Amino acid sequence: MARLLLLLTIFSVLAQYTFGFYVPGVSPKPFHTNDHVPLLVNKIVSENTQLPFAYGDLPFVCVPSNGGTRNWLNLGEVLRGDRLMSSDLKLIMGQDTKCEKLCTVSITDDQSNEVKQLIKDEYRVEWVVDNLPGATVLKFNSSFDPNTALLPYFALGQVKGDQAYINNHMTLQLLYQTSSKNPADKYIVGFEVYPASYADPESCNKQEPNTPMKEMGAGKTDITYTYSVIWKESKDITWATRWDRYLQIFESRIHWYSISNSLVITMFLTGMVAMIILRTLKRDITSYNTSEEDIEALDEDSIGWKLCHGDVLRPPKYALLLAPLLGSGVQCLIMVAGTIVLSMFGLLNPSYRGGLISYGLAFYVLAGSFAGYCSSRMYKVLKGQQWFRNALVTATLVPCTIFVIEFVLNLFVWGQQSSSAIPFGTFFALIAMWFGVSTPLVFAGAVFGARRPMPDNPVRTHQIPRQIPDQPWYLQLHVSMAVGGLMPFAVIFIELFFIFKSIWSDQYYYMFGFLALVFFILVLTTVEIAIVITYFSLCSEDYRWWWKSFAVSAASGVYVFLYSIFYYFTRLKIAGFVPAMVYFGHSTMICLIYSLCLGTIGFFATFLFVRKIYAAIKVKKKK
Repeated sequence: MARLLLLLTIFSVLAQYTFGFYVPGVSPKPFHTNDHVPLLVNKIVSENTQLPFAYGDLPFVCVPSNGGTRNWLNLGEVLRGDRLMSSDLKLIMGQDTKCEKLCTVSITDDQSNEVKQLIKDEYRVEWVVDNLPGATVLKFNSSFDPNTALLPYFALGQVKGDQAYINNHMTLQLLYQTSSKNPADKYIVGFEVYPASYADPESCNKQEPNTPMKEMGAGKTDITYTYSVIWKESKDITWATRWDRYLQIFESRIHWYSISNSLVITMFLTGMVAMIILRTLKRDITSYNTSEEDIEALDEDSIGWKLCHGDVLRPPKYALLLAPLLGSGVQCLIMVAGTIVLSMFGLLNPSYRGGLISYGLAFYVLAGSFAGYCSSRMYKVLKGQQWFRNALVTATLVPCTIFVIEFVLNLFVWGQQSSSAIPFGTFFALIAMWFGVSTPLVFAGAVFGARRPMPDNPVRTHQIPRQIPDQPWYLQLHVSMAVGGLMPFAVIFIELFFIFKSIWSDQYYYMFGFLALVFFILVLTTVEIAIVITYFSLCSEDYRWWWKSFAVSAASGVYVFLYSIFYYFTRLKIAGFVPAMVYFGHSTMICLIYSLCLGTIGFFATFLFVRKIYAAIKVKKKK
């Protein structure tokens, strides 16, 4: 225990210093004076609607005369709604520009009202230069501060009273670093955007303090877009640290409080498990093995778990459902653990746009062989005979559930013409990955698992099931699930707030050191609570632990879903049926995967615990 606490303490200290480095193969791109620097437009987003729209498809913005060039996107970028496209903004390295006219767009009365609604919904715009998103400065001082925090978007417009004004002038401040080895090489290390609204295009030259703004929703409107460019050399920011201002952690004390809270809960459960294993269980095993009387002659109050030795490994009902769920849980666990490890070491940092989703899907697909193997082995332990059917259910049950939910959501999102709607080609690619890669790997793992010899059981199973006595109220399934699910949720609920904030507020989550530590504590807590509840149930002569160990651990997902409902009504301002459907649909999928992971962890921990304690006793055969 002392060693474990020492390890956790060391890991906690190191977690706060875990910052990412760039993905191997991504190198700085040097620019030279008078070089053209491309600016890409991406999308507009709002946490009030959760429906992003491609910037280049909006009817009220400037579009290149040739229609613009669409950039190639990885799978993760497509799924998160990115739609990168070239623009007509001319950025020349080292050349400042003042009030350059971009274009004039005429929009109808209906379109003007749509723009007004977008502004009132607090939509924000994402532009990209050299893989850096155009940022809003949170703390702007007269003197430059390299530690200034940035938000990776800028406002589409402004709202004053009941009026909405579009930001039709953007001042772009680009920071660059001059190479010490070659002064001709310059690297872009900052991209800040200061939007403004002008009713008169010439107002940006006058810089009058009370310039009238461009009002929207007032009938047919002409919008003239202008921009200014300021180049500034930075002595404090380097190319390697240019993302630090986007990733500043303001609530580190809260994270430490979360970890301290998690450690207290884990230490309490660890003490209970240690008491059970080192004292009670060891004493019970010793007294039982030294007894010369038949098992039925022993005191049932003190050795209840031993009386179940002839039924404890009796296969449960619905084995054809339990084994595939466990296999899918292993597959999801590999996906989650793999992405956390890569992110913790900086390989999936925000500079790799869409990398987290892409690698997560890759881990899930390639882990199909482990899912098939674990499912087949467990199905064999449960005396199942239909291994092909088991492999088929393993390959289709969870993916099909997720696919149906996502497909229904996609229909509604597509109806809103949002960029987060998955294109047909991407849907086809996902299905091809499912049936072309994941499913064959599941069957390959299932065949390998089915051919492996069965492990010897530590005790024999009686032909006639033992009668289960009435159980205390606190060992009823629903009570055990309520208690067993609450403990893991209590470990993560503070960190869960930051995860939800990052997902639903379009912010970067980059505290993977904290996340890895909390995940480790979560696994340890799940293992301990599953073992404790199973031990108490066996002491009460209830040998139906198979499904119970899975359900008790998976019940934490119910608390996460209840928390998502609480977060929706207290933290978000989402309005409308489709945005609410998107929120709760994705929350449901997240909770399903979370429950599968914890249910699998709790089950296998209990499985090993049961085999270990029953292997330690000597069962006398009846004559």
